[in-house]
Amino acid sequence: MDLKLVWMLTWATAIALLTASSLSLTQDGETLLDMKEAFNDTRNVLRSWNGSDATPCNWTGISCYLHDHRVRSIDLPYMQLGGIISPSIGRLTRLHRLALHQNSLHGPVPAEIANCTELRALYLRANYLQGSLPTEIGNLTHLIVMDLSSNSLKGPIPSSFGHLVHLRFLNLSTNFLSGEIPNVPLLRTFRKESFIGNLDLCGVQVQKLCGSSQGFPVVLPQSNTDAGTGVSGVPTKRLSRYLNGILIGAMSTMGLALLVLLSFLWICLLSKKGKLSEKYTKVNKQLDRDKGTTTKLVTFHGDLPYTSHEIIRKLELLDEEDVVGSGGFGTVYKMVMEDGSTFAVKRIDKSCEGSDQIFESELEILGSIKHINLVNLRGYCRLPSCKLLIYDYLAFGSLDHFLHESSRQEERCLNWNGRLRIALELITGKRPTDPIFVRRGLNVVGWMNTLVGENRLQEMVDNKCDGMDVETVEAVLDIAARCTDANPDNRPSMNKIMQMLEEVTSPCLSEFYESHSDC
Repeated sequence: MDLKLVWMLTWATAIALLTASSLSLTQDGETLLDMKEAFNDTRNVLRSWNGSDATPCNWTGISCYLHDHRVRSIDLPYMQLGGIISPSIGRLTRLHRLALHQNSLHGPVPAEIANCTELRALYLRANYLQGSLPTEIGNLTHLIVMDLSSNSLKGPIPSSFGHLVHLRFLNLSTNFLSGEIPNVPLLRTFRKESFIGNLDLCGVQVQKLCGSSQGFPVVLPQSNTDAGTGVSGVPTKRLSRYLNGILIGAMSTMGLALLVLLSFLWICLLSKKGKLSEKYTKVNKQLDRDKGTTTKLVTFHGDLPYTSHEIIRKLELLDEEDVVGSGGFGTVYKMVMEDGSTFAVKRIDKSCEGSDQIFESELEILGSIKHINLVNLRGYCRLPSCKLLIYDYLAFGSLDHFLHESSRQEERCLNWNGRLRIALELITGKRPTDPIFVRRGLNVVGWMNTLVGENRLQEMVDNKCDGMDVETVEAVLDIAARCTDANPDNRPSMNKIMQMLEEVTSPCLSEFYESHSDC
């Protein structure tokens, strides 16, 4: 009887151990939980990532291989995830696709990602990633798509990127990369769009010569004459006196020109100082009158290297001479700091009807969306008489200029594919209050709905727009119609609109990943 009892207890223990081991989470699942710890999931979108599960295959954004439950892809765009990308991602050695774009991730791109040697697609755009590009990425020889645009990455592009022999799509635009683009065959196949927005990059792709390619010989070339003669057989002493005379004359001329220039700058400085003194007096008087009101300055991400006092002083001194544009919702000024850095400042006067709603709306939209085609909002300031929004300054002009006031040469940039990459009145090429609408008592929305109802799509598209196709036009018009629905509750959110536009603008990539199991 005792032997039978011992046998039953042994059997029960074995079953319990087998059950426990079969329900324990896979190694890839444990890795994902490490990544979750490094994320800042304020919206709790990863609540389904539960350590009590046997596999992570039913977790939000995760897909697995059926036969061994290894993680195949991580798709978590537009989730408002903060925090960092954990180095433990390198343990997901079977990962084919990593999509974390349009979040708020910071910190570096982990070098350990190079251990994911089967990776085909890497989407990390529109975050706040910092540091340099890891040279180890060059080991991802199966990589087909890499998008690291709209981040804060610095330093050079590693020459190891030339090893990515299967790479077909590369986007490193809108970062702070610097130096010469490596002169390797693979990187020469990508055009300017892959690198634009990195002001310190140089190379053939960005049509900017690097410093080393602009140099001159250190010494003059020698002739085949003997050591006692110089160029064309002229004796060395005579040549030396001739060169010395030229050098002395040139230096005298330069010294005189420099003296005149310094005198002119001194006069200008004294004049400007007098004007600034007068402006400071006006500002101080204004501040004295407005005692009891508060001035508040907020900067985002800590990337403005100035004190609040410096910025506020510059904002208070803006006047008509600094205006670069104006519209129904405010005036835009050009603000130049002491170190030469330039910013755009939109002023919304308190006297403007609905100024509070306009101000809050712009903060909400630009604060929640980061995109290569949206100007970067650096911060905002509340002054007693107005509210100010501080943006990066766009030296090459605005979309409105290219669409409505551009030259024939500039219009070539806005063909159908170019417009699809941007979005908003780009289909019609008309302003919302175009005279053709006003005469008929319509606006751009009413005019568009009329032509859609009469199936007259061709008349709707801007006749300056080349390369459009009817199928894509219909898709974009459908998005436009949803955005202008008479019932505001039926209109999609900005995040949803961006997702729909991305589906329209890059259908080949979407279909590629849906129809090919090796991506």
